[in-house]
Amino acid sequence: MSASQYRRQLESKRKQRVDAEKKAGEYRTKETDKRTAAAKARAAGEKAKSSTTRSSKLREAGRAEDAAATAGKEAGRWQGKASSYAKAEADLQSKLAKAEQSEADAAERRRQRDQQQAARRSAAETSALERRMSQTEAMVDTALRDLPTPKQEKLRVLILGAASGGDLRVGREQKRIRAAVESALHRDYIELDVRPAATTADLLDGITKFRPHVVHFSGHSDDDLIEFEDEVDEHHEGVIVTARAFAAAVKATDDPPLLVLLNSCNSAAQIDGLVEQVAPFAIGMADEIDDGDAIVYAAQFYSAIANGQSIKSAHLSGQAALQLAGLSGSELPTLAWAHDVDPAITVLVRGV
Repeated sequence: MSASQYRRQLESKRKQRVDAEKKAGEYRTKETDKRTAAAKARAAGEKAKSSTTRSSKLREAGRAEDAAATAGKEAGRWQGKASSYAKAEADLQSKLAKAEQSEADAAERRRQRDQQQAARRSAAETSALERRMSQTEAMVDTALRDLPTPKQEKLRVLILGAASGGDLRVGREQKRIRAAVESALHRDYIELDVRPAATTADLLDGITKFRPHVVHFSGHSDDDLIEFEDEVDEHHEGVIVTARAFAAAVKATDDPPLLVLLNSCNSAAQIDGLVEQVAPFAIGMADEIDDGDAIVYAAQFYSAIANGQSIKSAHLSGQAALQLAGLSGSELPTLAWAHDVDPAITVLVRGV
């Protein structure tokens, strides 16, 4: 429970205690008044010469004493409530102090994490710049790889989504990608194999059976790991796969993909290894990316690919879509490529 919730509960409990103490005081005052009235009536009855008057005063004294006893019981009941409220108030005060400390600690952790993310983003940008410069220099002296011209067959895209904790909208992303492709110019030349709740078995089966040209993953990842799901129906902790194991699985085929797209947090750290070992092109995210930003980028990227754009243009189009939507993650998608290929002239889909 948050500190603000504890504060509201504490304020409510304090008001209940004050009201109970006030009620107890009112009943104590009433008890005193009634006992005083009873004493006066009894004294008057003892002094009365008439038996009728004496009886009347004694009855009046009895009623006052009964009322005093009732008021005393009510005062005790309300005092008990006040004590109970005071105990609960002290317990809430202790919990509030712990919650405030916990939130302060969390704020400090967020501050440190933001600093680390800023440092990682800066390092990723520097690395990307150095990589591009190195690639440009290498391309001057090296002939570009003779990538095969797209055959008159559909571009096969394997889309893997994993969110075992239910905290990511991978289904929404897959729906947006499908809609973007279906409304594109060359929609008939793309085939999607969409696998939500993807397991490592789905990865291997998709690679060997579907033989994708593009492998797309959306879910959780980090600098050197990717998280798949397990074969269970309820929310659960994901199956952690190292970046090395993932790369080994993707290249375990006679027809390796041309592009691997990791639409997941901090995955840009993995793309250099992918272009060296697995595919000539790879895309990853330079830092943590919001769910909505990842969805917008992916939908626009595949829309541009299906419209016959090059990989580079599709990547720039996805970044532009984020900027046009006023989203903050446009600098996170990072494109890497092998030194002997050029994303500006590599087109994955061509119409007849």
